Amino acid sequence: MKGKFITFEGTEGSGKTSVIKKVKLHYEDLGYKVLTTREPGGINISEQIRSILLDKKNIEMDAKTEALLFAAARRQHLVEKIIPALEAGYMVLCDRFVDSSLIYQGHARDIGIDKVYDINYFAIEEALPDLTIFVDVRPEVGLNRVFSTPNREVNRLDLENLEFHKKIYQGYLSLVKKYDRIKKVNGENCLDEVTKETIELIDKII
Repeated sequence: MKGKFITFEGTEGSGKTSVIKKVKLHYEDLGYKVLTTREPGGINISEQIRSILLDKKNIEMDAKTEALLFAAARRQHLVEKIIPALEAGYMVLCDRFVDSSLIYQGHARDIGIDKVYDINYFAIEEALPDLTIFVDVRPEVGLNRVFSTPNREVNRLDLENLEFHKKIYQGYLSLVKKYDRIKKVNGENCLDEVTKETIELIDKII
Protein backbone atom coordinates (compact mmCIF):
# COMPACT_ATOMS: atom_id res chain seq x y z
CA MET A 1 0.00 0.00 0.00
CA LYS A 2 1.10 3.55 -0.66
CA GLY A 3 0.47 5.02 2.78
CA LYS A 4 1.76 4.21 6.26
CA PHE A 5 -0.40 2.64 8.96
CA ILE A 6 0.57 3.77 12.46
CA THR A 7 -1.35 2.70 15.55
CA PHE A 8 -1.26 4.00 19.12
CA GLU A 9 -1.74 1.85 22.20
CA GLY A 10 -1.77 2.42 25.94
CA THR A 11 -3.63 2.05 29.19
CA GLU A 12 -6.67 4.22 29.96
CA GLY A 13 -5.60 7.86 30.32
CA SER A 14 -2.25 7.40 28.60
CA GLY A 15 -2.75 10.50 26.44
CA LYS A 16 -2.78 8.73 23.06
CA THR A 17 -5.49 10.96 21.64
CA SER A 18 -3.61 14.17 22.49
CA VAL A 19 -0.38 12.84 20.96
CA ILE A 20 -2.19 11.80 17.77
CA LYS A 21 -3.62 15.31 17.31
CA LYS A 22 -0.18 16.93 17.55
CA VAL A 23 1.47 14.32 15.31
CA LYS A 24 -1.23 14.90 12.69
CA LEU A 25 -0.59 18.64 12.65
CA HIS A 26 3.17 18.10 12.37
CA TYR A 27 2.96 15.90 9.30
CA GLU A 28 0.23 17.95 7.64
CA ASP A 29 2.52 20.97 7.97
CA LEU A 30 5.15 18.95 6.10
CA GLY A 31 2.69 18.25 3.28
CA TYR A 32 1.60 14.71 4.15
CA LYS A 33 -1.98 13.56 3.78
CA VAL A 34 -2.96 12.38 7.28
CA LEU A 35 -6.09 10.56 8.45
CA THR A 36 -6.83 10.09 12.15
CA THR A 37 -9.32 7.53 13.39
CA ARG A 38 -10.10 5.38 16.42
CA GLU A 39 -11.12 1.94 17.61
CA PRO A 40 -13.63 0.76 18.34
CA GLY A 41 -15.38 3.15 15.99
CA GLY A 42 -14.19 5.36 13.18
CA ILE A 43 -17.18 4.71 10.91
CA ASN A 44 -20.94 4.42 11.44
CA ILE A 45 -21.31 0.66 11.94
CA SER A 46 -18.26 0.44 14.18
CA GLU A 47 -19.38 3.42 16.26
CA GLN A 48 -22.67 1.62 16.87
CA ILE A 49 -20.76 -1.43 18.07
CA ARG A 50 -18.60 0.87 20.21
CA SER A 51 -21.68 2.18 22.00
CA ILE A 52 -22.60 -1.38 22.99
CA LEU A 53 -19.06 -2.30 24.05
CA LEU A 54 -18.43 0.72 26.23
CA ASP A 55 -21.90 1.26 27.70
CA LYS A 56 -21.56 1.22 31.50
CA LYS A 57 -24.87 -0.65 31.77
CA ASN A 58 -23.53 -3.71 29.92
CA ILE A 59 -21.71 -5.19 32.91
CA GLU A 60 -22.97 -8.72 32.16
CA MET A 61 -21.12 -8.89 28.81
CA ASP A 62 -19.25 -12.18 28.34
CA ALA A 63 -15.51 -11.90 27.62
CA LYS A 64 -15.76 -13.80 24.32
CA THR A 65 -18.72 -11.68 23.22
CA GLU A 66 -16.58 -8.63 23.94
CA ALA A 67 -13.69 -10.01 21.88
CA LEU A 68 -15.94 -10.87 18.94
CA LEU A 69 -17.61 -7.45 18.95
CA PHE A 70 -14.23 -5.70 18.92
CA ALA A 71 -13.13 -7.86 15.98
CA ALA A 72 -16.36 -7.14 14.09
CA ALA A 73 -15.98 -3.39 14.60
CA ARG A 74 -12.34 -3.65 13.51
CA ARG A 75 -13.16 -5.50 10.30
CA GLN A 76 -15.72 -2.94 9.13
CA HIS A 77 -13.45 -0.03 10.09
CA LEU A 78 -10.53 -1.57 8.22
CA VAL A 79 -12.27 -2.29 4.93
CA GLU A 80 -14.42 0.84 4.87
CA LYS A 81 -11.93 3.46 6.06
CA ILE A 82 -8.35 2.39 6.76
CA ILE A 83 -7.48 0.36 3.65
CA PRO A 84 -8.97 2.90 1.17
CA ALA A 85 -7.02 5.70 2.90
CA LEU A 86 -3.74 3.76 2.75
CA GLU A 87 -4.32 2.96 -0.92
CA ALA A 88 -4.88 6.69 -1.52
CA GLY A 89 -1.48 7.46 0.04
CA TYR A 90 -2.58 8.70 3.45
CA MET A 91 -0.64 8.31 6.67
CA VAL A 92 -3.25 6.69 8.91
CA LEU A 93 -2.97 7.36 12.65
CA CYS A 94 -5.27 5.01 14.53
CA ASP A 95 -6.10 5.25 18.23
CA ARG A 96 -5.97 1.52 19.15
CA PHE A 97 -6.00 -1.53 16.87
CA VAL A 98 -5.51 -5.27 17.18
CA ASP A 99 -3.02 -5.08 20.08
CA SER A 100 -5.75 -3.69 22.32
CA SER A 101 -7.77 -6.88 21.82
CA LEU A 102 -4.74 -9.09 22.44
CA ILE A 103 -4.18 -7.36 25.78
CA TYR A 104 -7.67 -6.44 27.03
CA GLN A 105 -9.48 -9.63 26.03
CA GLY A 106 -6.64 -12.07 25.45
CA HIS A 107 -4.47 -11.23 28.46
CA ALA A 108 -6.62 -9.37 31.00
CA ARG A 109 -9.84 -11.34 30.37
CA ASP A 110 -7.84 -14.60 30.29
CA ILE A 111 -9.19 -15.80 26.92
CA GLY A 112 -5.62 -16.25 25.71
CA ILE A 113 -3.60 -13.99 23.41
CA ASP A 114 -3.30 -16.67 20.71
CA LYS A 115 -7.06 -17.30 20.64
CA VAL A 116 -7.83 -13.60 20.36
CA TYR A 117 -5.19 -13.23 17.66
CA ASP A 118 -6.90 -16.01 15.67
CA ILE A 119 -10.26 -14.21 15.92
CA ASN A 120 -8.65 -11.00 14.74
CA TYR A 121 -6.61 -12.62 11.99
CA PHE A 122 -9.95 -13.59 10.42
CA ALA A 123 -10.96 -9.91 10.67
CA ILE A 124 -7.77 -8.18 9.53
CA GLU A 125 -5.92 -10.88 7.53
CA GLU A 126 -2.48 -9.39 6.73
CA ALA A 127 -3.30 -5.78 7.58
CA LEU A 128 -0.91 -5.16 10.47
CA PRO A 129 0.48 -1.70 11.32
CA ASP A 130 3.80 -0.49 9.94
CA LEU A 131 4.50 0.93 13.41
CA THR A 132 2.76 0.80 16.77
CA ILE A 133 3.46 3.44 19.43
CA PHE A 134 2.93 2.27 23.00
CA VAL A 135 2.41 5.37 25.15
CA ASP A 136 3.84 4.09 28.43
CA VAL A 137 1.91 5.44 31.42
CA ARG A 138 1.54 3.55 34.68
CA PRO A 139 -2.12 2.65 35.34
CA GLU A 140 -2.31 4.67 38.56
CA VAL A 141 -1.22 7.78 36.66
CA GLY A 142 -3.54 7.11 33.72
CA LEU A 143 -6.63 6.49 35.84
CA ASN A 144 -5.96 9.65 37.83
CA ARG A 145 -6.00 11.55 34.53
CA VAL A 146 -9.25 9.85 33.47
CA PHE A 147 -11.16 10.77 36.60
CA SER A 148 -9.70 14.25 37.02
CA THR A 149 -10.18 15.49 33.44
CA PRO A 150 -13.40 17.52 33.02
CA ASN A 151 -15.86 16.26 30.38
CA ARG A 152 -13.80 13.14 29.57
CA GLU A 153 -15.91 10.12 28.64
CA VAL A 154 -15.74 7.50 31.41
CA ASN A 155 -16.63 4.12 29.90
CA ARG A 156 -17.20 0.54 31.05
CA LEU A 157 -13.50 -0.36 30.80
CA ASP A 158 -12.40 2.70 32.78
CA LEU A 159 -14.48 1.40 35.69
CA GLU A 160 -12.63 -1.93 35.99
CA ASN A 161 -10.62 -2.35 39.22
CA LEU A 162 -6.98 -1.33 39.54
CA GLU A 163 -5.76 -4.94 39.33
CA PHE A 164 -7.36 -5.24 35.88
CA HIS A 165 -5.57 -2.09 34.72
CA LYS A 166 -2.27 -3.30 36.15
CA LYS A 167 -2.72 -6.53 34.21
CA ILE A 168 -3.31 -4.48 31.05
CA TYR A 169 -0.12 -2.53 31.63
CA GLN A 170 2.01 -5.64 32.19
CA GLY A 171 0.50 -7.19 29.10
CA TYR A 172 1.53 -4.23 26.98
CA LEU A 173 5.09 -4.39 28.31
CA SER A 174 5.24 -8.05 27.24
CA LEU A 175 4.01 -7.17 23.72
CA VAL A 176 6.72 -4.51 23.35
CA LYS A 177 9.28 -7.28 23.87
CA LYS A 178 7.48 -9.67 21.50
CA TYR A 179 6.93 -7.48 18.43
CA ASP A 180 9.58 -5.30 16.79
CA ARG A 181 6.92 -3.05 15.27
CA ILE A 182 5.87 -1.86 18.76
CA LYS A 183 7.97 1.02 20.11
CA LYS A 184 7.62 2.55 23.56
CA VAL A 185 7.52 6.26 24.41
CA ASN A 186 7.38 7.69 27.94
CA GLY A 187 3.84 9.02 28.23
CA GLU A 188 4.50 10.51 31.67
CA ASN A 189 6.67 13.21 30.12
CA CYS A 190 5.10 16.49 28.98
CA LEU A 191 2.98 16.30 25.82
CA ASP A 192 5.55 18.11 23.66
CA GLU A 193 8.28 15.66 24.67
CA VAL A 194 6.05 12.64 24.02
CA THR A 195 5.14 14.06 20.62
CA LYS A 196 8.80 14.70 19.75
CA GLU A 197 9.75 11.14 20.71
CA THR A 198 6.85 9.77 18.65
CA ILE A 199 7.75 11.82 15.56
CA GLU A 200 11.33 10.57 15.74
CA LEU A 201 10.06 6.98 15.59
CA ILE A 202 7.67 7.70 12.71
CA ASP A 203 10.41 9.46 10.74
CA LYS A 204 12.42 6.24 10.75
CA ILE A 205 9.75 4.38 8.77
CA ILE A 206 8.86 7.11 6.26
